[in-house]
Amino acid sequence: MAVPARKTSKTKKRMRRGNIKLQVPNLSACPNCGELRKSHVVCPNCGFYDGRQVVKTNN
Repeated sequence: MAVPARKTSKTKKRMRRGNIKLQVPNLSACPNCGELRKSHVVCPNCGFYDGRQVVKTNN
């Protein structure tokens, strides 16, 4: 089993952990209604996906 030869310094540890963060989802405008939605997902506002109505909505 491999054992580290030296203790990891606080700086090295914090530099590595600096890349662990929350990411904002990439949003794009719906071509049908213009509402922001996630890519490759049915629009929650109008129910359209790929140019056709997939889900019936009350709007």
